Amino acid sequence: MSTMLSIKDLRAYYGQVQALHGLSLSINEGAVTTLLGANGAGKTTTIRAVCNMVRSTGSIEFEGKSLTGKTTESIVQYGIAHVPQGRGTFTTLSVEENLQLGAITRKDMKAIASDIEKMYAYFPVLKQRYQQQAGTLSGGEQQMLAVARALMLRPRLMLLDEPSFGLAPLVVRDLFGILKKINTEDKVTILVVEQNAQLALELAETAFVIETGRIVMSGNAKEIAANEDIRKSYLGY
Repeated sequence: MSTMLSIKDLRAYYGQVQALHGLSLSINEGAVTTLLGANGAGKTTTIRAVCNMVRSTGSIEFEGKSLTGKTTESIVQYGIAHVPQGRGTFTTLSVEENLQLGAITRKDMKAIASDIEKMYAYFPVLKQRYQQQAGTLSGGEQQMLAVARALMLRPRLMLLDEPSFGLAPLVVRDLFGILKKINTEDKVTILVVEQNAQLALELAETAFVIETGRIVMSGNAKEIAANEDIRKSYLGY
């Protein structure tokens, strides 16, 4: 299995405050990888650094091409989709308009229309709400829309930041089931940043644990989930 995303010696800064301290990790093509850690550990900053949304140094390569110095917009063109924490929908636009915006870099109108129907198949509730303003959807529906809009890019890599945040447990289970389906059927590589360690470890094949801006552990997700000492020390369950 080839490496899709390679991060080496990543250091990130907010003003004078350093948030990441020489972080290194790699993500295999076609895999689901999770980055786990407590609030403030540096999970979101890692994703933001990949998308060049925060000042950073170090090496970030996507399919062998350096992302250093690339604009956030050009990184999207590589096929990297970012679903930020807190939904990130265009609240005054309808569900369908949000999906159309997700495909704004594409020109294949027939395929775009087909992909919108595919998103409705993944998320039937969005089909029922297709004319509704995104801001009036429930939290779970907005998260589904954010994922669906990112998929309209036809990404090679999807970066998900706390997709379970603020959602009811049943909604989270449904969402993670769809993410697994997207990975296996559409062959989308996924990096999921998540505080719900138990659920993330069920979804992922590989896990990295981050603490105060450093990777302190990595390995097979099932093995980490089965290790009680690791769970208690780093994952809180």
